[in-house]
Amino acid sequence: MRGDGTTDLGDLVMRVARTQRRRFRDLLGPWDLSPHQARALGVICAGDGVRLSDLAGRLRIAPRSATEVADALQERGLIGRSPDPGDRRAVLLRATDEGRRVREEIDAARAADAEELYGRLPAEDRETLARILRALAD
Repeated sequence: MRGDGTTDLGDLVMRVARTQRRRFRDLLGPWDLSPHQARALGVICAGDGVRLSDLAGRLRIAPRSATEVADALQERGLIGRSPDPGDRRAVLLRATDEGRRVREEIDAARAADAEELYGRLPAEDRETLARILRALAD
C-alpha cells in the first residue's frame, strides 16, 4: 500500500465494480439475458434503427460479437432487422414491442437494485460519489 491510500482506493473501486457487475448479471436472470445482450437491447431501444457497426462501436465489442448478440436478441423476438433505406447493403436493428417491454422491465429492476445498493449511503454521499465518479470517468 502506498502512503497516500490510492492503492486501497483503486482496490475498493474495483470491488464495487465487480459487485455491481455480479448484481447486474444476477438481475438479468428472469429474462435469460447476458449483460452484453441487455446493453445491446438498450442501445437498440434508444435508437431509431441502429446499424450493426454502430452497435459494435457503442458496446466497444468486435463487429462479429455484435452480430452474435443481435442474432440472439432476434431469435428471442426482442429485435428485428430491416433494410437500411440509405444503404441497400446495410441492415438496421430495431426493437420489437416485446423488446421495448423487456427493456423497460430491466430498467425498472436496475433502478430498484441501484437504490438497494446505493441506498445504504445518505443522499449527500450519493451525490458526492456521483460527482467524483463523473470527474474520474471524464
